Amino acid sequence: MDKNTITGFILIAILLIGFSYYNQDQYAEQATLQAQQDSIALVEQAKAHKQHVADSLVARAKADSLAADTTSLFAAQRHMGGEVAPIVLHNSKVSVEINPVGAVPSRVLLNEYKNYDDFAAKREQALVLFDSETASMDLTFETKDLNVATHNFRFVPVSQTDSTVTLRLADRTGTLDFTYELLPDNYMVNLTIHAVGLGNVFPARCKTFALSWHDRVRQQEKGFYFENMYSTLTYRSNGDTEKLSEQKAETEQPTHDVDWVAFKNQYFSAVLIGGRPLTAAQLSSEPEEEGSGYLKHYTCDAEVNFDPTGAQPTQLQFYFGPNNYRLLQSMEDSRLAKDELNLQTLVYLGWPRVRCINRFFTLYVFDWLTKLGLPMGVVLLIITLLLRVIVYSPTKKSYMSSAKMRVLRPKMDEITAKYPNPEDAMKRQQEMMTLQSQYGVNPMGGCLPMLIQMPIWIAMFNFVPNAIELRQQSLLWAEDLSTYDSLLSWSVDLPIIGNHLSLFCLLFCATNVVYSWLNMRQQRDTMAMAPEQAQQMKMMQWMMYLMPVMFFFMFNKYSAGLNFYYFISLLFSALTMWYLRITTDDAKLLAKLEENYRKNKQDPNKQPTGLAARLAALQEQQEQLLKEKQARYQK
Repeated sequence: MDKNTITGFILIAILLIGFSYYNQDQYAEQATLQAQQDSIALVEQAKAHKQHVADSLVARAKADSLAADTTSLFAAQRHMGGEVAPIVLHNSKVSVEINPVGAVPSRVLLNEYKNYDDFAAKREQALVLFDSETASMDLTFETKDLNVATHNFRFVPVSQTDSTVTLRLADRTGTLDFTYELLPDNYMVNLTIHAVGLGNVFPARCKTFALSWHDRVRQQEKGFYFENMYSTLTYRSNGDTEKLSEQKAETEQPTHDVDWVAFKNQYFSAVLIGGRPLTAAQLSSEPEEEGSGYLKHYTCDAEVNFDPTGAQPTQLQFYFGPNNYRLLQSMEDSRLAKDELNLQTLVYLGWPRVRCINRFFTLYVFDWLTKLGLPMGVVLLIITLLLRVIVYSPTKKSYMSSAKMRVLRPKMDEITAKYPNPEDAMKRQQEMMTLQSQYGVNPMGGCLPMLIQMPIWIAMFNFVPNAIELRQQSLLWAEDLSTYDSLLSWSVDLPIIGNHLSLFCLLFCATNVVYSWLNMRQQRDTMAMAPEQAQQMKMMQWMMYLMPVMFFFMFNKYSAGLNFYYFISLLFSALTMWYLRITTDDAKLLAKLEENYRKNKQDPNKQPTGLAARLAALQEQQEQLLKEKQARYQK
């Protein structure tokens, strides 16, 4: 980052702060109005949600009442209470418990993963994705006489293996079969719902059944703040992956049919996938309080296609597993839906312009290094070094541009002394630009590295927190790269900083101070400053040194892996700047510039270009306007 880039950012920041100060009354009024509108919207959403819940409770109560009728449909299999042993489907990766009451998944264990508490205590305990204490699913079928809510009935298993089961709800009229199949060595579960002999039971308009799914998503990681930031109800509709707010309660009714709905936390998801798109979906997410052991309360209500005649069975799929990009990509081979699922979009790789960096570079390098069996800390280190190698050439170009400005500093000081008055600033700048052009110096040459490095920094900011491969992997004193490392910790949760000090975050911020100092020293050696610019320079110095403090409060709760990456990246940036400084011969560089100057002077047709030319044109235009104004005044 050279002086031009820093100056640009600082001036923009000052401009924004000043604009905010002088217009704070207007902003306050707008904020108040926006808050009122948001409050009205939230009240309306809450009313709609409460009405929906009330309607669901009324429908369920009606179904419960009718189910108690011994002459009603499936009356012989209504559930009379008491515990019922679940049916367990399992493979090497996942165990899925199906509750015969309701014939729905009631508990899911991921055999190859642990939550943080079990990991820290070194307990061999599979991770519980959800269970019946916090999650529920109910299917309601509308018949001519009553609504059949599956939670009222106990289904009977008619066939069962380790990975498949068929549960049946039978009546003298016909049967309703739920067949579950857990795919081999996979996280995908297929569900087929097939009606036999029930065509006359359902009304002619019946084309769907209602599905209601609720879950309080568990906190699986060490830090609530960081995990909660990446946990959100996500769904795919009309070719796009959308999500509800991570921070506040939100209810949404997608305008298009929904391909799938994911109850997602940072590293794991429970996903409901329709063989055909889900209709009339209503989705909601409500945040849970920190310390409760839960992140959010998710709700999904939707209509699922259903053929009462049984000619076309209903097909659904569940994905119960990790948010691993490559694994989610491979689920396309197991899909029942016609269109691609694109489940890998559950792993957020950043904005479209930076996503390509992660999608086509970071992922491939990360996969290759991981397959070599290298520790995750080493993998992050190698990726960081590769990225530094990629940006070395433009970084060197930026530095050489600043070095050229540095060796021309005495000549720039002469121009500054020639035009000491503020009203001569335009002339001073024009003459400086002309001189730089004659010596072959581009003052904007340092912008390119900034343009290259910023997307990389942003890309890694999105990649590292979503890389499940870093989960529960250690590096030096950090026992888990996916969460914060604690140099010191305490019981009281302090504002902003939390309840700990992260050593990797401190190293990152300390390295940032060193890097900022090197930048400011480079800028002092380069810039020829007028008195008013010297004051601006002091302000810039303070702001550059305050940035690491701001970063500390921001990143102290972030993962050790992310802070490690930024620490190493800045460390090598500082070392690169130091190396270029000691290997640059100012005398040889000045001699080369003097040679450029002589060549340009010998060319009579040589004209200023770039910014110097634009400034010259602007100066001429101002002088012409001044002459015209004086002429009018004399008349």
